[in-house]
Amino acid sequence: MHLSETQNIASLKKFILMAGYENKIGIKSWAEEDRPREKLAGQGRRALTDAELIAILIGSGSRDETAVELSKRILHHYDNDLNKLGKASINELSNFKGIGEAKAISIIAALEIGRRRNDFETKAPDIISSSKDAYNLMRRHLVDLNHEEFWIILTGRSQKVLAKELISKGGLSNTVIDPKVIFGVALQHQASNIILIHNHPSGSLKPSQNDIVLTKQLVSAGNILDIKILDHLIISDQGYFSFADEGLF
Repeated sequence: MHLSETQNIASLKKFILMAGYENKIGIKSWAEEDRPREKLAGQGRRALTDAELIAILIGSGSRDETAVELSKRILHHYDNDLNKLGKASINELSNFKGIGEAKAISIIAALEIGRRRNDFETKAPDIISSSKDAYNLMRRHLVDLNHEEFWIILTGRSQKVLAKELISKGGLSNTVIDPKVIFGVALQHQASNIILIHNHPSGSLKPSQNDIVLTKQLVSAGNILDIKILDHLIISDQGYFSFADEGLF
């Protein structure tokens, strides 16, 4: 092949690529009623798709795709599930081309505000009279986590909440629990009762053998100190499991 033919082919490829890019319509070229910001202002927030709402958060896309297309790609990666997207870390979101740290933080912050609004609508109880009360009090702290945490709720004899304390953080499947720390905190607050709570990032609500053994050990220790273990809750995005409700004490 002659050099001139090679140059012509290269020029043709370049022209095709440039034509493709120039024919790509950016959001600013859309009809005004189709642009996410203008659509929200004119038609209301409920008229927008999830991708369009996220596009408003990130503001702009890249040379290769609009903010809406980028948002659709991100949502597709998370199976179009906002709950899954809500668990994404800054580093994870920053792996998407067109998403830097600032845009990743904007997405995470917006989803966290939505989660807190949902939690606010369910008022946390001052008195624990059921496993549901304990769940409503602790849910906001334990859903959407990619690691395991162990908390306790401390109550007085009237079941009034005295405090809620984070005891330990762990990895994906477990966290190390020191009974001395649990009862030390309970004694500091002069608590009469303890409710144990931890999450399962896997989503499973089934207690592990370790969960069962630990609960029995803490119940026995509590009996010696005259501090009663009222319940042990396992929380996940699917809901909660109560040892007391299931008769495991």
